Amino acid sequence: MTGPAPQAGAGPAPAAGARTRRPGGRWIQDWDPEDERFWAEKGERIARRNLAFSILSEHIGFSIWTLWSVLVLFMGPEYGIDAAGKFFLVSVATLVGAIVRVPYTFAVARFGGRNWTVVSAAMLLLPTAAAWIVMEPGTSYTTFLLVAVLTGVGGGNFASSMTNINSFFPLRKKGWALGLNAGGGNIGVPVIQLAGLLVIATAGDGSPRVLLAVYAPLIVLAAVLAWRHMDNLETVTNDTGAARESVRDGHTWIMSFLYIGTFGSFIGYSFAFGLVLQNQFDRTPLQAASITFLGPLLGSLIRPVGGALADRFGGARITLYTFCGMAAATGVVILASGSESLPVFLVGFIALFVLTGLGNGSTYKMIPGIYHAKAHALGLTGEAAAAYGRRLSGAAIGLIGAVGALGGLGINLAFRQSFLSTGTGTAAFVSFLAFYVACCVVTWVVYLRGTGTGRPQDGGTADTGGQRAQPAYAGV
Repeated sequence: MTGPAPQAGAGPAPAAGARTRRPGGRWIQDWDPEDERFWAEKGERIARRNLAFSILSEHIGFSIWTLWSVLVLFMGPEYGIDAAGKFFLVSVATLVGAIVRVPYTFAVARFGGRNWTVVSAAMLLLPTAAAWIVMEPGTSYTTFLLVAVLTGVGGGNFASSMTNINSFFPLRKKGWALGLNAGGGNIGVPVIQLAGLLVIATAGDGSPRVLLAVYAPLIVLAAVLAWRHMDNLETVTNDTGAARESVRDGHTWIMSFLYIGTFGSFIGYSFAFGLVLQNQFDRTPLQAASITFLGPLLGSLIRPVGGALADRFGGARITLYTFCGMAAATGVVILASGSESLPVFLVGFIALFVLTGLGNGSTYKMIPGIYHAKAHALGLTGEAAAAYGRRLSGAAIGLIGAVGALGGLGINLAFRQSFLSTGTGTAAFVSFLAFYVACCVVTWVVYLRGTGTGRPQDGGTADTGGQRAQPAYAGV
């Protein structure tokens, strides 16, 4: 993963655009955002500029990653692809998007944040152009699968963008910056669905190339703006030792499991919502498209609220309440699915989206807090504890994000099997309910049991009535 490399006597950074020995674009040699004077004089201005153009690139990356959630709405009976085949198409895009998050995480340190943003944005032209070529009846299913593979590159933009922005901001500003970066990217999902709705409403469901023609120039614009206005940080390096250590740490895999439940659900439902409406409730492409954007939009907008609630009440506590709510909402969806009540189904499904957004914010907030608490448990204090927490959480975030995204694959495969076997999504929702209950249990057992009723401080210990104290993670 990446993190600021230690510097001896780091002083104020050169103006943005300063070049060093490394080739390939604008490099800032010294970067010390924790120095309040440096931050006030020039650091904040540079960091905010990079954040703005990073959000733009990540936003379009999310849109292209979820492109097939919209294109399948254009694929009528003349394409000869059933519901199971369409769910498998979006599953392939989800899988590739999750896998490429790992190399994208390390690419920032290898090539530079600005340089990689330009490259990763330009790469989005490949799936867009390929979809333009193949989107017509008569194209083989294998060809559609190959194009879905290409769209997966958009899923990697999130990992590289978050890694890059994490290095620009001081610890006291990271929550705000990362929340804004993530939320701005997530909104790319409902935006492309709204764009698809507009195309279907105006040009008809036989004109998918209109949607692609809209996004091609936006991709070029994002790459050009990143090239002209972003910077690389010379001080960002790949810490392979921290990456290995995070892989061996149990909390990395526990949080990956919980992130499957929050972000995995968000991205999986974003891909599947329109298909479920079409195949279970017989909605037309226009009717489905007029609803599908609402859930991802609300889930994206509320993500920063989840982080803010976690700041106030503790990430583990908000995550537990979120999973309890998701289990209840899934129960509503199961009842509505069985009774074929579309209004009740929509209420339950959109509630799921809102709760996944809250959970995305709270689980992401937990990660640095957990490793900060572990530092205190090891006897570290002050800056040493903060540095340990930053190093391990930075390494874990990329892996957790990649594994969490695989939850979207699981959701779409579950829907595929459910529709293939029973013609409805009810069986899939039952399996989701069981998973959310498991997430509730894991969150309570690992991060809340023994913490008492009060809110413990980060990294503290809980009073367990004379028994051996457990780490108090409710405040992380």
